[in-house]
Amino acid sequence: MLEEKYHTDTIEAGCDEAGRGCLAGPVVAAAVILPEGYTNPLINDSKQLSEKRRYQLREDIQRDAIAWAVAEVSNEEIDHMNILRASLHAMNLAIKQLKVQPQTLLIDGNRFVNETNLPYRCIVKGDGRYMDIAAASILAKTYRDDMMMKAHQQYPHYGWDKNKGYPTAQHYAAIEQYGITPLHRKSFRLERQLELQFD
Repeated sequence: MLEEKYHTDTIEAGCDEAGRGCLAGPVVAAAVILPEGYTNPLINDSKQLSEKRRYQLREDIQRDAIAWAVAEVSNEEIDHMNILRASLHAMNLAIKQLKVQPQTLLIDGNRFVNETNLPYRCIVKGDGRYMDIAAASILAKTYRDDMMMKAHQQYPHYGWDKNKGYPTAQHYAAIEQYGITPLHRKSFRLERQLELQFD
């Protein structure tokens, strides 16, 4: 059960990312400021929602939020700086794009590299506890899915319309057959892990 958005004098922005474990495509982050006292019983961690529900809630969040922003860090940048730094940088980019400046940040996860002068709190599994963070998780996930659906049109062999770039048997098989694309993360292990068999 998500904690409601209680009345507070502090403007809080929830932040989350999507696509950290993928083999291809960007990592995408979102930042969301919801109104005081806001509640929507359907908002939850994006991983707990159906695809249809996520897109329905995206419309609600974008309509109702005081401010929201989405930012991405490309696969090339991920290879350059590593996925953890890239994920945290994407969060910072989203925060900086907010049209209303928050006074504090609620960060999903257990670490953050702050590129702003704003105070923050890291909250483990925050996307299942705080509505601001859950809303950010929904925006990050749906916008990244949109990007991978578009990429699928260009590279249809990898099943990105379904796996969205995550490591699946189909994705690994396509890499083995067709090689990697310019969207693959070269710093990631892109070969399927084969079990050793002994006689």
